[in-house]
Amino acid sequence: MTHQYDFLIIGAGVAGMSFALKVARTQKYRIALCCKTTLSEANTAKAQGGIASVTNLQVDDFDKHIHDTMVAGDWLSDPAAVEQVVRNAPKQIEELVNWGVCFDKNEHGDFDLHREGGHSEFRILHHADDTGAEIQRGLIEAVKSNPYIDIYEHHFAVEIITQHHLGVRVTRRTPDIECYGAYILNPDTQKIDTFLSKVTLMATGGIGAVYATTTNPDIATGDGIAMVYRAKGQVKDMEFVQFHPTALYSPNETHPAYLITEAMRGYGGILRLPNGEEFMQKYDARLSLAPRDIVARAIDNEMKIHGLDHVCLDVTHKPAEETKMHFPNIYAKCLSMGIDITKQYIPVTPCAHYMCGGIKVNLDAESSIRRLYAVGECSCTGLHGGNRLASNSLIEAVVYADAAAKHSLSVIEKYEFNTDIPEWNDEGTMTNEEYVLISQDMREVGQVMSTYVGIVRSDLRLRRAWERLDLLYEETEDLFKRVKATKDICELRNMINVGYLITRQAIERKESRGLHYTIDYPKQENNNINEVW
Repeated sequence: MTHQYDFLIIGAGVAGMSFALKVARTQKYRIALCCKTTLSEANTAKAQGGIASVTNLQVDDFDKHIHDTMVAGDWLSDPAAVEQVVRNAPKQIEELVNWGVCFDKNEHGDFDLHREGGHSEFRILHHADDTGAEIQRGLIEAVKSNPYIDIYEHHFAVEIITQHHLGVRVTRRTPDIECYGAYILNPDTQKIDTFLSKVTLMATGGIGAVYATTTNPDIATGDGIAMVYRAKGQVKDMEFVQFHPTALYSPNETHPAYLITEAMRGYGGILRLPNGEEFMQKYDARLSLAPRDIVARAIDNEMKIHGLDHVCLDVTHKPAEETKMHFPNIYAKCLSMGIDITKQYIPVTPCAHYMCGGIKVNLDAESSIRRLYAVGECSCTGLHGGNRLASNSLIEAVVYADAAAKHSLSVIEKYEFNTDIPEWNDEGTMTNEEYVLISQDMREVGQVMSTYVGIVRSDLRLRRAWERLDLLYEETEDLFKRVKATKDICELRNMINVGYLITRQAIERKESRGLHYTIDYPKQENNNINEVW
């Protein structure tokens, strides 16, 4: 079956939905919003801490936020991207509020601002400790009530459509690759439908599920990045995988691991060993409020030194009722495990959290493939550089959705539907035995990535990951050619592609920088930071 839409949006987190709402304002275009599960299941909904924006102008300003972002990114961030996000943040916060998103306020009616690791001022807007869920709720209500947006839940994008599907040889040197839409798996028929579009937006979120333990949901398999890479689009900075320092230690919960928000350290939480000993003073003068890459490596190092499965976060010195008020969900979650965080330490451990790289885009969110935009975690805007500053991701998604909407609306009238696209060839069958192979291979990808391409890397570990992934790639591609496309095998293909990209770009970076730390190229001493590795 073939559908035609002016705008095709793949992914329904804050990036995809805010873009949909922005282009729908024209009231003249047909918009398809596709997501692989439901609107409510997205990385956005898992974001606890908040969204960063300069708000209190009495003490904060844009220059401070810009500087904090550049420092956290190890000075690899694109200054133009940083400037764009920081200066446009307040306006986009206002937009979210107008769509119905509620942020907490203090007794004076001003936004109740938090401070998180790497931030020099209190500038994190939040909704208790489930900010992402509140943003997702507000946007879902707005999208569902908009008559110009058609929602396709449980529709899985298999490939984007380019000249390649018309028989044209497309390589990474082809200068004019164009996107004509996407092939998307219909859950009702289990067949691949053709969605033709004038403009396509990739907003598929993160890659955390390629690791054995992650704060991301199972759906975070890097689909958009993998699809664009296979279509010969540019992908950048994949070596910079952010490991959140403080996921709740619970061996039975790995996808997703429960996140203990950065805001808890901003609130005054102290990292300790299980015996109560502090350790961050050995690694950074900012102690528990150091940027995430430093804190994650410190915890990883302490766990290895002492043979521990976890370290601890201590908020027992804070007023109990205040802790419960600020972190009601974390309090309830820990209490369900028999831990009263007002009296006991919280067991925490690092795990995969955020991809700083992705589909390379410019300031208008255009990818290297014409008519294809990318926004949110699947994109590489240059904002994050070598390491994302806490709570910059949600605001980046909204700012770049705005840029993409403005640019695409200014050029869409130049484009036509390409009606020569052939239907997907869905010959083939799949047996139960092959499903077992796919689930096993998914587990193996996670084990390979966590073991060899984790927080601390080496040339030997990366080469070993490359070899294992190469074997999995050959086996999976052979299977994909012989069987009917399903969500499971497509996700496995994407996970292997993403794992390969992370590993390859990690091998290519011959230095320790930002989130990429390798024992073969130790980090040079930084005059401003006292790090010991």
